Amino acid sequence: MDTTPPTVEGRLDGDLEAEIAARIEPWLQHMYWRSDFEAWRQRRLYQERYQGEKLSSVRACLGPPAGRPVLDVGAGMGGFAVALAREGARVTALEFNPAYGPIIRLRGRRYGLELPVARGAGERLPFPPAQFDLVCAWDVLEHVQEPQAVLQEAWRVLRPEGAFLLTVINRWAFRDPHYHLPFLNWLPRPWAEAWIRRARRGKQDSAFADRQDLSDMHYFRFGRFAQMAEAAGFRVEDLQERRLRQGSLSSRRPVRRALRRILRPLGLEVPAYRLARSLVLSFYEVVLWKS
Repeated sequence: MDTTPPTVEGRLDGDLEAEIAARIEPWLQHMYWRSDFEAWRQRRLYQERYQGEKLSSVRACLGPPAGRPVLDVGAGMGGFAVALAREGARVTALEFNPAYGPIIRLRGRRYGLELPVARGAGERLPFPPAQFDLVCAWDVLEHVQEPQAVLQEAWRVLRPEGAFLLTVINRWAFRDPHYHLPFLNWLPRPWAEAWIRRARRGKQDSAFADRQDLSDMHYFRFGRFAQMAEAAGFRVEDLQERRLRQGSLSSRRPVRRALRRILRPLGLEVPAYRLARSLVLSFYEVVLWKS
């Protein structure tokens, strides 16, 4: 992936890149334990260049995004919002952390973009009803205070036939996506948090020191989440299952590809996926349709 600083008219590239790096660096310290930290750090600095899969999901739900109003809830450091704005979408970034707003704006200026950035929480979106064709919330739902309120607010600000595209962490994920430890979610929460501390994967000494422990986050079984979404008025669709049915679900792992070739003629590919979704997958990628 090319990480050459892009040209920004009217400002030295080095100045802009140095400011972005200085603002992002404090939010990376809790991940120093990673063996691939330097490569991971580059992906954080240039997040907008690693959004291909998410952009594909947007196109699957929305079609060409150019000109379409999109709300990115919990925009973080703005990688996805900027990538989608570069595709021509009319993106509004919503972020609760006040330190992230300037990072989003600076990231946009790499490409001559001035993104609207609002501060707020998903439980109370500061927008009138029926404003957006698409709402996105990547890696957000597990961190909010009231997941049901977030679903209801997304329904409110979507236009008729709009879509809410989000990720949901599996309560029984084999490998926890936040702490990168296997079996963590199969243990009682006090045991799991003791293991996190022992493995030095906590965030107590970082800029995230005020953030949630594992027991404070919201992980869901797929069926339980689907019930919540339907109660908010949505129709639920698993995007990975859709891709599987369409034959467009790809995998980098040869074992998985070989297993699918065996299961497909037997009509067992979807049941096997649903079993894996329950017991193995770290998260679900879901689109909720407003009818």
